[in-house]
Amino acid sequence: MHSTHLLLEEPIRMASILEPSKPNFFPAMTKIVGTLGPKSRTVEIISGCLKAGMSVARFDFSWGDTEFHQETLENLKVAIKSTKKLCAVMLDTVGPELQVVNKTEHPISLKAESRVTLTPDQDKEASSSLLPINFTGLPKAVKAGDTIFIGQYLFTGSETTSVWLEVTEVKGEDVVCLIKNSATLAGSLFTLHVSQIHIDLPTLTDKDKEVISTWGVRNNIDFLSLSYTRHAEDVRQAREFLSKLGDLSQTHIFAKIENVEGLTHFDEILQEADGIILSRGNLGIDLPPEKVFLFQKAAVYKCNMAGKPAVVTRVVDSMTDNLRPTRAEATDVANAVLDGSDAILLGAETLRGLYPVETISIVGKICAEAEKAYNQDLYFKKTVKYVGEPMTHLESIASSAVRAAIKVKASVIICFTSSGRAARLIAKYRPTMPVLSVVIPRLKTNQLRWTFSGAFEARQSLIVRGLFPILADPRHPAESTNGTNESVLKVALDHGKACGVIKPHDRVVVCQKVGDASVVKIIELED
Repeated sequence: MHSTHLLLEEPIRMASILEPSKPNFFPAMTKIVGTLGPKSRTVEIISGCLKAGMSVARFDFSWGDTEFHQETLENLKVAIKSTKKLCAVMLDTVGPELQVVNKTEHPISLKAESRVTLTPDQDKEASSSLLPINFTGLPKAVKAGDTIFIGQYLFTGSETTSVWLEVTEVKGEDVVCLIKNSATLAGSLFTLHVSQIHIDLPTLTDKDKEVISTWGVRNNIDFLSLSYTRHAEDVRQAREFLSKLGDLSQTHIFAKIENVEGLTHFDEILQEADGIILSRGNLGIDLPPEKVFLFQKAAVYKCNMAGKPAVVTRVVDSMTDNLRPTRAEATDVANAVLDGSDAILLGAETLRGLYPVETISIVGKICAEAEKAYNQDLYFKKTVKYVGEPMTHLESIASSAVRAAIKVKASVIICFTSSGRAARLIAKYRPTMPVLSVVIPRLKTNQLRWTFSGAFEARQSLIVRGLFPILADPRHPAESTNGTNESVLKVALDHGKACGVIKPHDRVVVCQKVGDASVVKIIELED
């Protein structure tokens, strides 16, 4: 299995590039987050997305009402049952997003070198000389010479559907701007982004709170994507809000870094959040183009060392309308994997794109190829050095399990866990083989009824690179006598065999708790 891993430091045999990629049960170790929307909400298309490799479904509340998203989610549940593929749910908040409101939905034509006024009066009709916006504080936030960017849906970067404006003057409540490029804005809502300016609005808005406490609670969301996270305090406030909503206290919060303010406070945000989403669309506007890659490399490295998932967005924008990515985009996906990203997030490409299933499939194939060239040895040494000594008990067990698996060329690592933490720590060391995370449910009670934990923990590993969860039978606890543990192990091995990742005579590394001790053992399989 491991002869397929080539290191970028070694000369790559040209002939190996021409060899066809071998299909695998797991399309790639890197995960794919797909945004479900108008073009990807039927059971048939969602099933196709799951089979192609989507493991997290993102619901973007910047548009669409709760009924619309609920219908999509019901279709997702049907698709999960029929395909037998696990999928987690991510709710993406709107946050302090500034929007241009176009009630008539007529296309608005803007001509370069003309002027346009931005007004907080939303009763006015949008036209080529007047754009109503949803924020009254813009005149206080900007000054002459500042840059404002307006784009349809997310920033596609396409100069025909997005417009650059330069502020020329502030007139009372209105802001007058010079249009820098000709464009046509179509649709009812366009996002407005002011470059490198602090917007005085809460990160978790009242509308977000309402959506989370109704739709989020009803559907037990696994992840909350906190848009426009600017300070660690934003994450703390969101966590405090979730802690009062029953099961949502277990929801993982992913901080979405979208502007220079979030970048400045990155280290504190990373400490508080469960994971990071690098929103390169907005960051690409806030940062000079030549600096975007630097931030990506630095941020992903910090996430890797902290053992927290890093998710990269805006990779194959052109596939919104085309069946193939550009050469630059294909290379960009591979570089995100080589940088150490856990997951690739697809936005417009699956939300309103014409080829959602094909996009997921192609991104998965690129990730799988890039993983073969990932220098795990160098990464492992770097991580061990970064963690330093003395290591914590769990950290040393996790790194030992990965080291053992690589030395004996194991085909898979099996980890028994109840909180998911042990499995995530193993994944932190980026083993070259899949990690089957066997989540052992725990019985809990609220004095009125008994429930089992475990489903949340299993789904939350669906965003971590290389982790593939199985929910164990609650009758077989993780920390029990050998007898029952062997039977859980047998279930995990059978699952691995059925998936095709474990074959006769393979070696398997098992990481489990026996009593109070954590044990790493190596098993060699019979026929």
